Amino acid sequence: MTVPTVPTPHFIGNHPALDFINSAYGTGDNSCDCLVDDASALAWLRAAGQLSSEVKTPPAGLAELARSLRQAASLLIESAKSGRPGDPAVVNDILAKGQPRRLLALDGAGKFVFMEQRRDASAASLLEPIATAVARLLAEGNLAQVRQCEAHDCTLQFLDITKSGRRRWCSMAVCGNRMKVAAFRSRKDAH
Repeated sequence: MTVPTVPTPHFIGNHPALDFINSAYGTGDNSCDCLVDDASALAWLRAAGQLSSEVKTPPAGLAELARSLRQAASLLIESAKSGRPGDPAVVNDILAKGQPRRLLALDGAGKFVFMEQRRDASAASLLEPIATAVARLLAEGNLAQVRQCEAHDCTLQFLDITKSGRRRWCSMAVCGNRMKVAAFRSRKDAH
């Protein structure tokens, strides 16, 4: 049995919902998916800062639910940007099943603190912070700032938070530089 190779995730979206959507990227034979199995989905959540080290073993079905959430999030953002209605059922289901527990507790100094804890180690509970990020982006975010990288072979999305609002590339170090070099060569060859 061969262990699938999981690509390195990109965290360039400036928003957790977009970073999650970007867990699948590339085109054609160069397509990559960071959510190939339950272990890789857990690793992505940990790399994204959505998990503490208390969760050691991924729950069964985590990758499948994560891929469903990713597809739903992508379709919802696309629909909202184009003014079409979308179906929030997957997001709402994860929000309901993964809802964190709220409780009043004593801290180390004997003071009361109001806190939220992950409900359990189920797939919905682990994905609830991502579903919340998707819901907040759709309900409270400026979707006009959600952009697709302008590189012809890049599928990554990002939230343009630049002052000018004119960001074109997922990353200047990756696609921006590559596209500028290609444009320079094209101009040079034309002369």
